[in-house]
Amino acid sequence: MMEFIRHLDPLAYYNEIDPYAAQWLRNLISAGHIAPGDVDERSIVDVQPDDLRGYTQCHFFAGIGGWSYALRLAGWPNDRPVWTGSCPCQPFSQAGAHRGSSDERHLWPSFFSLISECRPSRVFGEQVAGAAGLAWLDHVCADLEGAGYAAAAANLCAAGAGAPHIRQRLYWVADTERGTTERRGYDLDAAPRSAESEAWERQRVWVESGAGCDVDGLGLTQGPGPQERERPRALGEIQTRGPEQASPWSDLEWIECSDDKARPTQPGLFPLAHGIPGRVGRLRAYGNAIVPQVAAAFIRAAV
Repeated sequence: MMEFIRHLDPLAYYNEIDPYAAQWLRNLISAGHIAPGDVDERSIVDVQPDDLRGYTQCHFFAGIGGWSYALRLAGWPNDRPVWTGSCPCQPFSQAGAHRGSSDERHLWPSFFSLISECRPSRVFGEQVAGAAGLAWLDHVCADLEGAGYAAAAANLCAAGAGAPHIRQRLYWVADTERGTTERRGYDLDAAPRSAESEAWERQRVWVESGAGCDVDGLGLTQGPGPQERERPRALGEIQTRGPEQASPWSDLEWIECSDDKARPTQPGLFPLAHGIPGRVGRLRAYGNAIVPQVAAAFIRAAV
């Protein structure tokens, strides 16, 4: 059983096997951008139910803390219990080897085992869309409903929250507090403009807080911290979400690719070459992350 230093505040547990992303999580926790807690770098297959005792929130496959950040965007307090987990998508991605449940990275059984033992009241998760993802979701919902949870899902894209890319994903929720699954709608544009602009600024800081990690995940700072970085352009210059709203995607860099298409990426990542500290690791972390605004909309609709 893992032993961690206990704190007085409600604690979150983060499980992330990649050292670079794990150090990024610690940076975000130290900066106060995600819920305070402990980072466990073991594989989920080695985590035991007793390891999770005393934690208010548990985030598996935590990446760079997207689910914890999304909960904050949705107004979910640190002391409200919840579990999250975006199981690895590689076994079910169109870009992968299509091995599905036979892939060693198919870790839903390990995640479900912990859910069954610990019985969290609510669990949020995410997976790639498409035929393989839907088949995976059928299996997940069957397991959850068999364990007494009400389960529901939505097929959502990042562009629906103003991002300059599609990133179609299945978001799902399991709930023990309802006897039947309810369907609710949520209008992404319903939030007050001022609050939404503040959320976009927090998203920018969430992304940049991990930029100080070195390529080996040691957390060495390289250059100015988040407060010293250039702020987004004036609101009137931003086009992504309208002239009155700030957007975390307003200053993306567009890279011309060999297929004659241009693709957006975070500033400072080009050229994408091994040996340049932090860039490859940062790109991998961004690529595996959820879009917190989409997850936040799903959370608010689910509760």
